[in-house]
Amino acid sequence: MQEQEGIRRLVIVGGGTAGWITAAAFARLLGERLQITLVESDAIGTVGVGEATIPQIIRLNAILGFDEHDFVRQTQGTFKLGIEFVNWSAPGSRYLHTFGDTGLNLANVHFHHYWRRHAMLGGGESLWHYSLHQRAADLGRFGKLDRVGQTAMTGLAYAYHFDASLYARYLRAYAEQRGVTRREGMIGQVERDGASGDVTAVVLDSGARVEGDFFIDCSGFRSLLLGQELGVDYVDWSHWLPCDRAMAVPSERLSDLPPYTRATARQAGWQWRIPLQHRTGNGHVYCSNFLSDDEAAATLVDHLDTPALDDPRPIRFTTGHRRQFWAHNVVALGLASGFLEPLESTSIHLIQSNVSRLIELFPRTAVRAEDRAEYNRRTLAEFAQIRDFLILHYHRTDREDTEFWRYCKHMSVPDTLTHKIDLFAASGHLGRDVDDLFREASWVQVMLGQGIMPADYNPMADQLEPAQLGQFMGDVRRLVDKAVDGLPTHADYIARHCGAAG
Repeated sequence: MQEQEGIRRLVIVGGGTAGWITAAAFARLLGERLQITLVESDAIGTVGVGEATIPQIIRLNAILGFDEHDFVRQTQGTFKLGIEFVNWSAPGSRYLHTFGDTGLNLANVHFHHYWRRHAMLGGGESLWHYSLHQRAADLGRFGKLDRVGQTAMTGLAYAYHFDASLYARYLRAYAEQRGVTRREGMIGQVERDGASGDVTAVVLDSGARVEGDFFIDCSGFRSLLLGQELGVDYVDWSHWLPCDRAMAVPSERLSDLPPYTRATARQAGWQWRIPLQHRTGNGHVYCSNFLSDDEAAATLVDHLDTPALDDPRPIRFTTGHRRQFWAHNVVALGLASGFLEPLESTSIHLIQSNVSRLIELFPRTAVRAEDRAEYNRRTLAEFAQIRDFLILHYHRTDREDTEFWRYCKHMSVPDTLTHKIDLFAASGHLGRDVDDLFREASWVQVMLGQGIMPADYNPMADQLEPAQLGQFMGDVRRLVDKAVDGLPTHADYIARHCGAAG
């Protein structure tokens, strides 16, 4: 790199969701000082499992200036209030990990402590009885609701389901309109500086050279620059998250368009269902040590809610991450940096989060070791936090009906997760990190959903007399009912505001 000239030429290797999110964000925020080139080949397919998201994507769309209804329309999208987990804690069990708060916090005490006290006094309703999101999901309702009336109860938090290929196309159009240059072709060679080891150019099979000062590797599982060229090794987390394969298949559209993702536990993994306007996304994530590919494909097809539109497509992966996410003048994003299975729809968020972090630390004149170290530290911490949240779903279960579930139930887990589980089981408190992606409400719902019932509650919940507590719980439920009764159905909301043509 020419330090005196600064970093001016940014090269993104690979397209798909990761590449085009990166291109769009850099064009929007640093486009005035960067020449941005994205290299991709139409001959290379994309994985495309990231069709479900979490609410943080709304922030990205706002930064890019997307009109929400146009975005949903162009990507055949729907709205998502949470993820329904079926058969996870035990066969026949069911709970919704919603994106919003449950009930109403009072006097700086989280609602689940009042609920736990109420249950210990004889109240028989589940925590979700007081959930605005659960009630809306049960009735198939959706609408814009920032707050419930004049109360302190927060409204509906939501994310999206969408077609990942259409999303990449939408982002590409946005990026190219803002000056990003797309180069078509397969990369056959990588050139590096002999003294520093930095990447200086990628050479296409045609012989064309694409020079750059800084490179972002969005080449998927191949990790062409960071993994293959720079030799950054991979840290394997499959002893904690043993699923290593998936089968994916589209099926016909669901008639009722439920406003949530469904994750149903199977013999050696789980099956996803994602409702879109034009079709349904389905997949079976499983562990090949306990289930064959043919058995996995048959299980997927046998449990579809609508007829399949294609044959199941296999995907292989190893859960974990590159030991470094930024080495030399190369940062890997998306699958090139690591993989955490899509159980909690975090794949697209990790791209978004890491792009944001990289833009914050992006070098002006030359790569500095301090910036690189900080990026790697914060990115690893986020990967580990999400890892622990995913492990919780597998490990805290009463299922021992198959060899896979027996392994998950009895495996050792990270100390960071053990601490959270023990603390919540004792008192209902959570040892949550301040920068944890998942809010306290998320941890509470999954802990309870997986069968962890706190033995006690925050003593500040004793400030209400038993009669007052009963009145409070009843008032919360009435607020929930009234708010949801005023919402349209999810299908009607989409038809009215963002229905896709055809």
